[in-house]
Amino acid sequence: MTKKHVHFVGVGGIGMSSLARWYLAQNWAVSGSDLSPSEITKELEKEGVRVKIGHNSSNLPQKLNVLVYSNALPQNTPEIEGARKLGASVVSYSEALGAIAKTYTTLAVAGSHGKSTTTALLGLCLLSGGFDPTVIVGTKVKEFGGKNFRFGGGKFFALEADEYKGAFFQYVPTSLIITNIDKEHLDFYKTFANVKRAFLRFLGQAVPGGKFVFNRDDAVLWGLRAQILRIAKTKHSEILWYSLHSPMAKKIERVLRIPGRHNVSNALAVYTLARALGVLERRIFSVFRTFSGTWRRMEYCGDLRIATADERGLVRGKTRKETNVEVYDDYAHHPTEIKATLSAFKQSPLEAKLLTGQAANERKKRKIVCVFQPHQAHRLKSLFKEFVDSFQDADGLILLPTYQVPGRDIALDKRYSSEALAKAIIRKYPRKRVLYLEDPKRLKEEIFNMLRGLPSSDGVLVMMGAGDIFQLTSELIKKRISNI
Repeated sequence: MTKKHVHFVGVGGIGMSSLARWYLAQNWAVSGSDLSPSEITKELEKEGVRVKIGHNSSNLPQKLNVLVYSNALPQNTPEIEGARKLGASVVSYSEALGAIAKTYTTLAVAGSHGKSTTTALLGLCLLSGGFDPTVIVGTKVKEFGGKNFRFGGGKFFALEADEYKGAFFQYVPTSLIITNIDKEHLDFYKTFANVKRAFLRFLGQAVPGGKFVFNRDDAVLWGLRAQILRIAKTKHSEILWYSLHSPMAKKIERVLRIPGRHNVSNALAVYTLARALGVLERRIFSVFRTFSGTWRRMEYCGDLRIATADERGLVRGKTRKETNVEVYDDYAHHPTEIKATLSAFKQSPLEAKLLTGQAANERKKRKIVCVFQPHQAHRLKSLFKEFVDSFQDADGLILLPTYQVPGRDIALDKRYSSEALAKAIIRKYPRKRVLYLEDPKRLKEEIFNMLRGLPSSDGVLVMMGAGDIFQLTSELIKKRISNI
């Protein structure tokens, strides 16, 4: 029997690749294309996906049932036009995911921040509770074999519900979590009022009789409580609020392995829904104790040994001195996320929770250097003032040029550029060490200089942004800064 064939345009994306894996698990023939090869496309090829580089109608098979395209691509992309000529069903990522989700009892995780970590934790807690869920998440999860997808045999489908371009309007969840609502994706929604209306519309699409889980600490959600209550009443749904000011928050904070108050809040959301669905508390806490985070979310990448200024003494026969630096990679690209992440590092670097006594105290004294690549010119411009105040917990800051998103960005305005941000931060915080670096080739040298100038024996280097900065992180780890 001939297999049905699905083709993904933009298959290297984190969401698209997870959906491709779902079709593979359903025994479909799967192919795809992307503008450039990546770690994800290489992984997919090993799993059986035929990947082509570049967008061309010749990438399509003659017998094609479905073409799924990334929401970031224009409709005149050659493969999209070619698929229509072949008579294939042409759908967006969110439309395809929404159609699949309707065949399950869907549990959606929405919110401006924290969706990926929360979805991963929810999937793991359901798995620990014996529910064997299917999970699609916008990051890689070690417990899912380093993938962004888990295929299960149970009724539950835990998915990350992204609000960009109204993608979550395609989903009809039975139960849901909304972690927070913030000024995000204003390139699409234009106003914050439209963002709030979008989340209420999403809530109104839920299946009657489910569970609605909300963050009591989020001022925007709490301000919408009257509208939320009206929707819940019409749906005969149960409203469940969680808060960091609850006794359970303190209990979770004591056992949760990943640091940060924002992650305690994410775990609280998962605890609230998982318990409502029947997962035992001990099963939930077993996940919290062992979960070490996900790809590009405060991800520990390795240690670097950086020679101090005394290294010059080597030519005079003096002893070499080195600084140990823990290197982390993080996806934060919004002021709220940056603040939460740097605060978490300031309070408790990732490995500090594994230590006790003096050792833990010493780690808390480490200095933090952040290398930040702004993501999307529109975001930087619309939230410029907020970005200026986002790096207070960083002892040193290196700003790279703005990563402009192909097909969904505005022209770069020099008044709101990365260089302008550096100058604005220096004006407001003159004591902070801030550098704008036009040429990333000098990054190793400048990191070395900045860490050397901080009064601390050890440090933490946080590589931050949603663009391609993670590639620079890989280069740093491979080449070792100490070889400068």
